[in-house]
Amino acid sequence: MNFQRYNRQIILPEIGLDGQQKLNDARVLVIGAGGLGCPILQYLVAAGVGNLGIVDADTVSISNLQRQILYTTADLNKKKVVVAKERLLAINPTISIEIFPVNLHTENALELFEKYDIIVDGSDNFATRYLVNDASVMLNKPFVSGSIFKFEGQVSVFNFQDGPTYRCLYPEPPTAGSVPNCSEIGVIGTLAGIIGTMQAAEVIKMITGAGEVLSGKLLVFDMLSMRSQIIKFKTIPENKNISKLLDYQVVCGDFPTENTDTIDKESVEKWLEEEKDFQLIDVRNPHEFERDNIGGINIPLDDLLESIHELDIEKEIVFCCQTGLRSAKAIELLKSAGVEGRFLNLVGGI
Repeated sequence: MNFQRYNRQIILPEIGLDGQQKLNDARVLVIGAGGLGCPILQYLVAAGVGNLGIVDADTVSISNLQRQILYTTADLNKKKVVVAKERLLAINPTISIEIFPVNLHTENALELFEKYDIIVDGSDNFATRYLVNDASVMLNKPFVSGSIFKFEGQVSVFNFQDGPTYRCLYPEPPTAGSVPNCSEIGVIGTLAGIIGTMQAAEVIKMITGAGEVLSGKLLVFDMLSMRSQIIKFKTIPENKNISKLLDYQVVCGDFPTENTDTIDKESVEKWLEEEKDFQLIDVRNPHEFERDNIGGINIPLDDLLESIHELDIEKEIVFCCQTGLRSAKAIELLKSAGVEGRFLNLVGGI
């Protein structure tokens, strides 16, 4: 153990040499090397957590750089886990890092979780959060959860020393497509740093025994007002009875589009170039449309049913948004309202 490297925390009575040795021996798996994962990983590495695993299948994109501070412009299109490992070992070469450039799913979750003591969820979608919870409960592993939305974040610790699980707080997943993700609704970059750092702090507390862990407590933080509150919740025993993993992507993944006709961006661009007689509707919010669009008219999703008179149902109508989720929901809303027409969803968004 390098006493000089960890001196500032070893001299804390709550940590000491014993706590530092516990950090060195700990095995922690981090799900996601994105906005939350970057600060989680950096602070765990700096603190001397000796054995880290990182699960992430993504590559670095330019929109990541606003909040994912492990990466630079030179890393675009590179595997996040590969770049992250290199940068983290530059911070602390004395630790061991194993990378898994894969998506977490029902077939690999239990195997990945098995050899780690603590799971840290830095994912950005409900399908993964429920999968992390259920796999952790089945293996009796504690996990630290964090989430961010616009200017607000949440942190909690689940399944710790027989404490409440994620399902004790959120029993049922939201329906597919009902909650927009960061790519659609936005998030301030510094919030990811704040919440991710809080998650790392909870891991260090769990390992060393310092302080009071956020088990049975949800910390809610509002960055705009710099206010936080803690909401307490109790264990619901039946939420511990999990015997198998579900297909979470079906339950609460992307909005289902299997019953929706689709069109790709290249085809839409060709139609526009050839001046084909069709209608293009962008269902994003006005500020999104003004910032970047491929043409057409802007009818926000929330206003769609009140603006049906603006639709030319005699023509083919292409609905678009940032990622293809809100536009898919727009078509479903029209069908549910009994509106008939030739509707196409721009798959993948603009």
